[in-house]
Amino acid sequence: MRRTRMFFVALAIIGMVLLSCAPKNAKVIGVAKFVSHPALDAIEKGIVDELSKSKSDYKIDLQNANADMNTAAQIAQRFKQEKVALAVGIATPTAQALANQIKDRPVIYSAVTDPVSAGLVSSWDKGGANITGTSDMTPVREQLDLLRSLKDVKRVGNIYSSGEANSVAIAAIVKQYCQENGLEYVESTITNSSEARQAILSIANRIDGLYLGNDNTVFSALSGIAEVALEKKIPVVTADPSSAETIPVLAALGYDYYRMGVATGKIVVRVLNGEKTANIPALLPKDSEDMSFVLNLDTAKKIGISVPQALVDKAKVIISDGQVTRK
Repeated sequence: MRRTRMFFVALAIIGMVLLSCAPKNAKVIGVAKFVSHPALDAIEKGIVDELSKSKSDYKIDLQNANADMNTAAQIAQRFKQEKVALAVGIATPTAQALANQIKDRPVIYSAVTDPVSAGLVSSWDKGGANITGTSDMTPVREQLDLLRSLKDVKRVGNIYSSGEANSVAIAAIVKQYCQENGLEYVESTITNSSEARQAILSIANRIDGLYLGNDNTVFSALSGIAEVALEKKIPVVTADPSSAETIPVLAALGYDYYRMGVATGKIVVRVLNGEKTANIPALLPKDSEDMSFVLNLDTAKKIGISVPQALVDKAKVIISDGQVTRK
C-alpha cells in the first residue's frame, strides 16, 4: 500500500514539474495513458518532446490510469472540468474515456488499434467532429508468419484482455489466420495484469508458440509471461519491439512507438494551430522506418531454437550475449 502511495506521489511531482516549466498563463494539454509499459511510455515521451519543441507556450499535464477503467474515466472527467485546451488519450481505453467525456474541445488518440470499432470515428478516411489521431493496427498476419518461420507451430496461443476493444479485434484476426492455415487456436483472456502469469500457465502445455498483440494489460505484465515461456521453452512473438529490448521474448515485430508519439504530437500541433479534426484522417504509419524488428538470440538459445540467418539479417535490433545491437 505504501509503495502505491509513493508511486502516485512521484507522478504528482512529475506533473507539477512539467507544469512549472511552462509560462504561468499557458493553456493546458492533458495527456493520459492507460498504463505504464515501454511502448506507451515511448509514445508519451514522443508526444512531450514534439510538443515541447513546437508548442512551448502550453503546459502538459501527464496522467496515468494504471490499467484501471474507472481511473481513466476520472482522468477524463478532470480534464473536462479543468477545460484543457486539448486532450490526448494514449491507448484505446483512455481514448474512449476522453471521447465519452469531452465533446466541446479536441481529443487526439494515439496507438488505438482500430478507431472505428472502438467507436471513436465512423471512418478511417476522416476524423470526427472533435477527434482524430494515430492508429497502431499491427501487422498481425506478418507477426504470425514470423512465429511460424521460427518454429513449426501447430497450436498457437494468444493471451489478451477481454476488456480492451483493440485486443478483442486482434484476437479475431489471429483466430481467422489459424483457421485459414489449419492451426489450432488456443486463447486465454484476462481482466487485469495480475492474471497474466496464471493465463499462460493455463495454456502452456497446449501450445507450441505464443502470440501477443497490442494489449496494454498484457504488456504491463510481460515479464511474468516471458519467465514462464522460457521455463516451458515456448517461443513468444509480440507486437511490441519496445518491451522486447528488455524482456526476453523471442522476437517482436511492430511499430517504433517513440516515432508514433512524435507523429501524434504533430497532429496535436496541427489542431492547436486551427486545423479541424474532421479533416485529419486516422494516421496509420506505413514507412519501414516506423517499424522495428527485434530478435533475441539469447532467448532462442535457451529454448532450443535455431534462428535462420535470413531472419537475423532482417532484424533491426539483435540481442546476443546480453548486448543490444542496432543496425
